[in-house]
Order: sequence, then structure tokens, then C-alpha cells
Amino acid sequence: MSARRTKRGSRHGRGWVVVALALVTFVLVGSAVVWRRTLGIAQARELRELSRERQQLLSERAALQGEVRVAASRAHILPVAQQRLGMRIPADTQVVLIQRPSPRATGRQR
Repeated sequence: MSARRTKRGSRHGRGWVVVALALVTFVLVGSAVVWRRTLGIAQARELRELSRERQQLLSERAALQGEVRVAASRAHILPVAQQRLGMRIPADTQVVLIQRPSPRATGRQR
């Protein structure tokens, strides 16, 4: 009879081992899922911050391009050139237009 009890006892012990392994596996898989989701949430937050920063830089770039356009306009440069540099707009009779020779004509002369 003692031999029978030993066999039953080992089967009974194996059942608990299987249940314990299943529970440990479940906890490990659950922990891995929670860890992965935590990483995903952190990366999503970082992506949102980078996207917000990108939009801010794009709007700043557009504003700077607008400022450059205004600063380079004739309406802005003319008063500055007249006041600071003492320049003036020449009369039509003082303007001489020189035409640039075409690239084909320049090549033939050589």
C-alpha cells in the first residue's frame, strides 16, 4: 500500500506544480503586456511633444519668412536707403538700360 500512496502523492504534487507554473506564466505574460503598454504610452507622449514642437517651428519659420519678405520689399528698402545712405531715385533720363548678350552670342565671339 505504501507504493500506491507514493504514486498518488507524486501525481498530486505534479498537479500543483502545473498550476503554479501556469500562474507564474500568466503573471509573467501580464507583466510583459503592462510593460509594453507603458513603453507605448511614453513613446506616444514623446511623439505628441515632438509634433507640437515641429508645428511651432514651422509657424516660426513662416513668420520669419514673412519678415524677410517685408524687409526685402522695395517699400521698406526705399525709405531706409534715402534716410541712412542719402540715396535717391534717379530721373528717367539718368537711367541707362544695358542689355545682356545672349549666351549663344557670347560663345560665337570667342
